[in-house]
Amino acid sequence: MEPLPFVKMHGLGNDFVVFDARRRAPDLSADQVRAIANRHTGVGCDQLIIMEPPRDDAADVFMLIRNADGSEVEACGNATRCVASLVMKERGAAAVVIETVVGLLHATAGEGDLITVDMGPVRLDWRDIPLAKAMDTLHMEIEEGPLRDPVGINVGNPHAVFFVDDVKSIPLETVGPRVEHHPLFPARINVEAVQVLSPTRLRMRVWERGTGITQACGTGACATLVAAHRRGLTERAADIILDGGTLRIEWNDKDHVLMSGPAATSFAGTLDPSLVP
Repeated sequence: MEPLPFVKMHGLGNDFVVFDARRRAPDLSADQVRAIANRHTGVGCDQLIIMEPPRDDAADVFMLIRNADGSEVEACGNATRCVASLVMKERGAAAVVIETVVGLLHATAGEGDLITVDMGPVRLDWRDIPLAKAMDTLHMEIEEGPLRDPVGINVGNPHAVFFVDDVKSIPLETVGPRVEHHPLFPARINVEAVQVLSPTRLRMRVWERGTGITQACGTGACATLVAAHRRGLTERAADIILDGGTLRIEWNDKDHVLMSGPAATSFAGTLDPSLVP
């Protein structure tokens, strides 16, 4: 088998191995995804991204997302900016449409390396998270250690947003996986611990479903802003400060969530055939 080319990218430290399957389509098993994502013996990444030809004529590219554990995930805001950056440079365009399994995402170039993605409307009903039973998603009945009373939101993928007094004190590596696999969440869930610094600034840490603690999570930042505004804690736009940097999130009057942040390329390379036999 010939070596398989890839690009290593990241959005605020949330890193990805990106394959362009428009030219050559890799058929990767869960074991192969885990091998590539391994930070000691593979390339290392939080998610593996596959760019495919669009299914929808209105889109420029289709984006398939695989978690580091090999599972498929519906949405990833940081990866969307990275793929948008690649396609914009390729086409010399300032706006592109990225197709995902949950719909079309419109991305536009801003100042410097900033890219804004319209993540679309959020879903707030308990069936859309989804939850195992009917419940008010503004105050979900779950408690794990210091985390309690979260807000449930679906931003293409599911999130439980917990507000805390001191985000640094939360043992996310311990309580994150317990919340992710809680029986209330049949499709598992992403977990955000959030400290409100002001009506326009929030500090967030994240445990990502199928990956673990990451430096940043775009959909998590979107969920955090929506949750905070629903609770009356912030305005409809705020800076979300993550371990890897800051994203600007706005929940506009059309009920769409806009995410603005950078996208960066680390390096390009080819996989040794031993990783994808």
